[in-house]
Amino acid sequence: MRADAGWWLILPWVLCLGIGLAGVQARGNVRTYTPQDLERLREDVRSMFQHAYQSYLDHAYPYDELRPLSCDGVDTWGSYSLTLIDALDTLAVMGNYSEFRRVYALVAQRPNFDADINVSVFETNIRIVGGLVAAHLMAQRAGAPLEPGWPCAGPLLRLAEDVGRRLLPAFNTETGMPYGTVNLRHGVPSGETPITCTAGVSTFIVEFGALSHLTGQPIFEATAMRALRALFYHRSPLGLMGNHIDVQTGKWTATDSGIGAGVDSYYEYLVKGAQLLQRPELMHMFKVGQEAIDQHMRHDDWHFWVGMKQGAVTMPVFQSLEAFWPGTLSLIGENMKGLKSLHNYHQIWKQYGFMPEFYNVPQGQASSKREGYPLRPEHIESIMYLYRATKDPFLLQAGEDILRSIEHSARTECGYATVKDVRDHTLEDRMESFFLAETTKYLYLLFDTNNWIHNPGNTAQIHETPHGKCVLNAGGYIFNTEAHPIDPAALKCCSSHSDREIKDFMKEHLLDVLEPESLLKFQGDLVPARIQQIQAARDHEMEQRRQRKQEYLKRIEDQRLKERLAIKRKRELDELRKAKTVEYQSEKGDNAEIPLGQGTVEVVQIADLNVTAGKESPGQEVLEVPYEEEANDNEIEGKVVRVNEMFEKEDSPEFQTHTPQITPVKEETTIQGVLIKRQSKDEAIEELQPQVTTKGKNFVNTLTDVLKKLLPTHGEDFDLDEFTRSVMDQKSYVLNQNWYQDHFVMACPAQSFLERFSLQGEFFEDY
Repeated sequence: MRADAGWWLILPWVLCLGIGLAGVQARGNVRTYTPQDLERLREDVRSMFQHAYQSYLDHAYPYDELRPLSCDGVDTWGSYSLTLIDALDTLAVMGNYSEFRRVYALVAQRPNFDADINVSVFETNIRIVGGLVAAHLMAQRAGAPLEPGWPCAGPLLRLAEDVGRRLLPAFNTETGMPYGTVNLRHGVPSGETPITCTAGVSTFIVEFGALSHLTGQPIFEATAMRALRALFYHRSPLGLMGNHIDVQTGKWTATDSGIGAGVDSYYEYLVKGAQLLQRPELMHMFKVGQEAIDQHMRHDDWHFWVGMKQGAVTMPVFQSLEAFWPGTLSLIGENMKGLKSLHNYHQIWKQYGFMPEFYNVPQGQASSKREGYPLRPEHIESIMYLYRATKDPFLLQAGEDILRSIEHSARTECGYATVKDVRDHTLEDRMESFFLAETTKYLYLLFDTNNWIHNPGNTAQIHETPHGKCVLNAGGYIFNTEAHPIDPAALKCCSSHSDREIKDFMKEHLLDVLEPESLLKFQGDLVPARIQQIQAARDHEMEQRRQRKQEYLKRIEDQRLKERLAIKRKRELDELRKAKTVEYQSEKGDNAEIPLGQGTVEVVQIADLNVTAGKESPGQEVLEVPYEEEANDNEIEGKVVRVNEMFEKEDSPEFQTHTPQITPVKEETTIQGVLIKRQSKDEAIEELQPQVTTKGKNFVNTLTDVLKKLLPTHGEDFDLDEFTRSVMDQKSYVLNQNWYQDHFVMACPAQSFLERFSLQGEFFEDY
């Protein structure tokens, strides 16, 4: 035992020594980069961006994308000047603030995105919503004019919110997972297929979460979370995801499972969403998926496609979109795993000078008909992340390889063109917007080691808002899958005040509807130091929730009874105004009548008292009154109250022949729950509306009424009331596991520029 214990104590040091020696050997041929080398490479990237950007302005704007061989433009994703919006925050990252301000003002002039066009929900979200939110948050740094209340208000934020609203109808499905296409004016197109890829279902929590925190409207984040929960619920018994799913039925229509095309950003957004929004359940989902990936897909640091139900390899190929994976691993501290896969991937780059869309690993060559390279960013993205975490000079050399390849073979007179075939470097007439949004940005950030976006938390700004002070630009930026950086501090800044009323409302009512994991968002930010305390209190909290839920259901039932009685009461009051007298029966059985005709009295109030309704028990006194409530609580205590509907109408024979017993009316009299006072003959009887208090209303109805004003619907078939109810009712996708222990994502040492936010809750608590 002692020998074994000693061995395990020294094993980590042996492993570290072996890894270190291997690293020295591997880096033997790696050049050393001086600060002057990095500055030169950085400026080369800036020149590349500027050539592509200016070519778009000169030849393609206002179209979506540039055609660099034809030197003209074309609309591709939505006819909304996509490249201009996608490239806007890259201008700020590279320090071109004057051009940022010019384009910011140009975009801000747009009133909304109302257009009768069908767009990709996925692409519109990551490129337009993400681009607008990121540019909005960079406005202060770039010197753009700010509205009072920024960062919680501003023209680009309103545009992002407008686009988000127009995407919401896509999520109005049986499962909560979205359609792939939506019309910006009319909602989901008629006949739209319910089949959507996994990434198209799951890549919203970063942008929608940011929208909710910046605008104070929880519907966006709740919608994205519901879609993620639904997808996680439909995973295979092995924990794997298929490639395409029917969003109405939850049935998988493509069962190949991988980390590449159609699936990639699902895993990416679980990690980034957990970091940005401090949601531990997202990290739990990622850990479940990662365990299945390592067990079934990973083969010699490649990740092959497998059947989601059996886990057997179906396609031993590498896809260029999979190159995001090493960078995502670095975000959770698994740098060695990431570096091993990245070395594999970069060997493909060196083989061709580019990375084909598909690469057959056993054959060692690009797959037929998938040999193109559309200037994708995923490979350089992982290189940038891993370099920030490890400072390995091999990664700088890999980045320079990418820069030189693109500059040598993809540059044209009017920009940079897609590589049609990596084997002979022939070109295709397209430059996608992500080249300016992602590829050039990640290259620039790799070589610009002192860029402001790399802030490790050493500096920050105190920003004054109408709601108080908050901290901004403290680092920890989360890049969406289109490389649009979002400042977590800004979300905290806005949610610290805009969520106050929402949180008060949610804490009172969402306890009755949502499951525990969703409640954590409204109970404040969690940090590792609090987890043990939360676990200890969980059972007690669950019991309190159960009791509150029972009380809530009783309130709802009582309210429904009151509403039914109020309708009945209103009808009776209408009859009362037509009658000459009111006949009632007191508890002693005496009959009395109140003259109402000829404008002599006015009904002004109905007492709001508790009553008992139902069938009487043997020996229980029954009290019959013309209204459902008595004026005196003591008089009706324990009695069954019935409504006496014996009102004699003016045109009935009974009324014509009846001689009533007149009871004098004082100046103000309360009879059977009705306050009656005398008035002159000339005064009209004013309309009486039943008094129904807000307290005790069904909170779902209340919330949808509010949202109906905040979020006007788009599309004739989109019912926001029903949609909101379906979003808030998340019980179909409960996580029946303890996932609290997975909330250590922000405490890992992988990314120095994220470590500060491991204590985000305390860091921003006091202002």
